[in-house]
Amino acid sequence: MTNRLAGAISPYLRAHAENPVDWFPWGPEAFAEARRRDVPVIVSIGYATCHWCHVMARESFSDPAVAALMNERFVSIKVDREEHPDVDAAYLSAASAFTEGLGWPLTVFATSSGRAFFAGTYFPPVASGGRPSFTQILDAVADAWTERRAEVESDAGKVGEALAAAAARATTASELPDGRALDAAVDALAETEDPQFGGFGGAPKFPVAPVLGFLLERPAGRALAHRTLRRMADSPLRDPVDGGFFRYATRRDWSDPHYERMLYDNAQLLDAYATAWAQTGEEWAERTADGVAAFLLGVLRRPGGAFASAQDSESVIDGARVEGGYYRVPPAERATLTPPALDEKVLTGWNGFAIGALARAGRILNRPAWIVAAGEAARAVLDTHRRPDGTLGRASVDGAVSEAVATLEDYGGLAGGLLEVALASGDVEAAVTARELVDLCLEAVDGGDCPFGVPGGGDPLLRSTGLAVRVDPSEGAYPSGLTATAAAAHTLFLMTASRRYERAAREAMRLVAGPAAAVPSAFGAALALMSRLEGEPQQLVVVSEPAEGAGSEDPEGLVAAARRHPADLVALVDAPQGEALADAGFELFAARGTRDGLPTAYLCRDFVCRLPVTTPAGL
Repeated sequence: MTNRLAGAISPYLRAHAENPVDWFPWGPEAFAEARRRDVPVIVSIGYATCHWCHVMARESFSDPAVAALMNERFVSIKVDREEHPDVDAAYLSAASAFTEGLGWPLTVFATSSGRAFFAGTYFPPVASGGRPSFTQILDAVADAWTERRAEVESDAGKVGEALAAAAARATTASELPDGRALDAAVDALAETEDPQFGGFGGAPKFPVAPVLGFLLERPAGRALAHRTLRRMADSPLRDPVDGGFFRYATRRDWSDPHYERMLYDNAQLLDAYATAWAQTGEEWAERTADGVAAFLLGVLRRPGGAFASAQDSESVIDGARVEGGYYRVPPAERATLTPPALDEKVLTGWNGFAIGALARAGRILNRPAWIVAAGEAARAVLDTHRRPDGTLGRASVDGAVSEAVATLEDYGGLAGGLLEVALASGDVEAAVTARELVDLCLEAVDGGDCPFGVPGGGDPLLRSTGLAVRVDPSEGAYPSGLTATAAAAHTLFLMTASRRYERAAREAMRLVAGPAAAVPSAFGAALALMSRLEGEPQQLVVVSEPAEGAGSEDPEGLVAAARRHPADLVALVDAPQGEALADAGFELFAARGTRDGLPTAYLCRDFVCRLPVTTPAGL
């Protein structure tokens, strides 16, 4: 049996390389083999730090009898959902047409043309509680393929038709919400607050960082956001030793966490706690932000400066893999244990979220080291993931870049992070590169209402099979690619005064305005951007002399006051950086210099600026 996964970039795929299952990686070869043998396809999707993915691997994929059945009657494909988020989104959408309660591991049965006809998540090795065993599922699907092929093909066709109709409905443009509608979304979220333990809904309970970001944007939502953030900070969802947050809690009171720790959760929560401190000045927000940053920089940061995707939920205790065991021992004893493994995969978009959070939080809380770390991570990702033609790769491990194509999430996430680095440090190159990435997405549009396209067209196999989700507006635990790119475009508008970027951001958000109003808990990042688009934008530029540096404090305290200012955009630059940004086409910085050698603030509303001031009182 050929071991096709041993040389994979993805740690998740490499972890399955020694299975007796004859795995294929995602690609046309697997579907060609299924057509040659006239058998259905199993598309098994998971990720390296997923507990139940580990369980199914131990129970089923390592079992020679189960593997023999899979090899005899199917072609099996193993997919890392983080390496191929577009593949995951396509099959989640297909599976949701006939199966509820989906998650990972995601087990999809498809025709040799790639169309799904049955799906589920974790299947146990032995039937129990009304849930069939994985072997029973395999037998039933194989028999249906052999005995009722026409029905199977018809079901797969109906799923495709349903997906096309749903996609058309999901991307119907609506008017952007006004302030009243946005506050109605706040009220809808408030109705789901858990009054006893905080957070939203019952168990399982997630940190829902995009929703918190939206609530922090709205004056009517800030008290709810602050209350939720404080309860989360004091809950078992956060490890008190190194400050990082777990992915979710299985109980309503935040206890019994699911112990994997994701880069995207902690990046967004760092931003949220820094914003909460800017709004309240309270110590709990600053303390928690410091803890999250320590986790990012001390645990997830890789040699070279970029960030790993996640930390595993399982650790080895007394020779056995145990979920959460590492976190349940006393801190002194923990120091003697091997920490849970990292998924060392560097993802472009997720690194962009972390880069942006560190830069913005570093600016707000006056943590220059965070801003430096953000810049180093940005350079590491660009050096490895950016191709000579300016397009991006999706993932890498130890400098080896995956063949997986970048998604809109990667372009928007990285562009947004680079812009925050530019605003916090005056890095002109970061701003120019961000603009180039967004421009590539604007130029890649292939018709339709969406103002952004994926440079290169996205995954070619998904396109050839008709599975590609043309515009995926859905948001789970972090912004969709559509929202991330629109947010970067909006920031570019605030820096350049180019209405092209503003129009693109508005057009993109019109595609999700209807669903966001109906289900605000699922569109927090989009609603946050819509809130920024709702009013006249406010911009604040503070210019210092190079000797002082944009990140240093000034005797009068103007820079300190500017750090916490609630403007839509806050930039701290020195005078030469401001000139260089203006020369590069970022019009906001034109003619912005110091007065009498003092740090000088320019407060603008929709590019109309007040007279410059040099004191906090003036600001």
